[in-house]
Amino acid sequence: MSNPANTDGKAKEAAATPPPSDISAADGGVRASHSLDAANILSVNNIEVVYNHVILVLKGVSLDVPRGRIVALLGANGAGKTTTLKAISNLLQSERGEVTKGAIMFDGAEVHSLSPNELVRRGCIQVMEGRRCFAHLTIEENLLTGAFTRRDGAAAIRRDLDLVYGYFPRLKERRSATAGYTSGGEQQMCAVGRALMSRPKMILLDEPSMGLAPQIVEEIFDIVKNLNEKEGVSFLLAEQNTHMALKYAGYGYILENGRVVMDGKASALAENEDVKEFYLGIAEGKRKSFRNVKHYKRRKRWLA
Repeated sequence: MSNPANTDGKAKEAAATPPPSDISAADGGVRASHSLDAANILSVNNIEVVYNHVILVLKGVSLDVPRGRIVALLGANGAGKTTTLKAISNLLQSERGEVTKGAIMFDGAEVHSLSPNELVRRGCIQVMEGRRCFAHLTIEENLLTGAFTRRDGAAAIRRDLDLVYGYFPRLKERRSATAGYTSGGEQQMCAVGRALMSRPKMILLDEPSMGLAPQIVEEIFDIVKNLNEKEGVSFLLAEQNTHMALKYAGYGYILENGRVVMDGKASALAENEDVKEFYLGIAEGKRKSFRNVKHYKRRKRWLA
């Protein structure tokens, strides 16, 4: 005959032990065995950014980037996309900006207090807008600067350099050329390849299509897709080219005046009538004259 006290104790122990979780991320397939947050490599929670202790630029911005996914951050020029990326990569201090509220979690840890180079070592790196290369260095020298924080030896760096050349064959052809004398597309490829040399878990990619021909833009986005699928690199992509960004991303956030006004799956945003009219000048399946696009009406509704 069993002891009632033992039976009661086992019941309490069983009740206190949570069952193994069998939840998977809805759009990412990542098993969240410990926490739903484990599915996200980046979580930005209700942050505010102030410049010069006076100018409020971001107001309560929240977003998530699932592991191994591409997320688009959309908005017109001045909406706050670049500021959001710099808040994540801790580059605001160079412009007298600071995160005054909220929290930023990368790979399960709070990173607000880290320096930019410490964040790079953890696997988060930003590719700045404007194809910023070291103009006086060669393409290969630029790429090697991306491995500056690594401590795993010359052989591993050489393997990753060959990997970059595999994704960017044009860079291999131009490896000895001075970066400042290469084309805009080649400089953008060099900037992305340099980021890849740091062996990142996530790349913050700011306006990769800026000033490039459509064919080059398509080529660069195809490479981003391959890096995401084959190397497992997550991307947060800030872009004004809404059509191109939503074509390659799985999820998107739209910023206006420093606030997230809309978010959802990329396919749903691409078909949203407000998004098509506000950003593409298309409504009810027809392209409209710029004069007739109801910018003010949409802005008033979104920002109400």
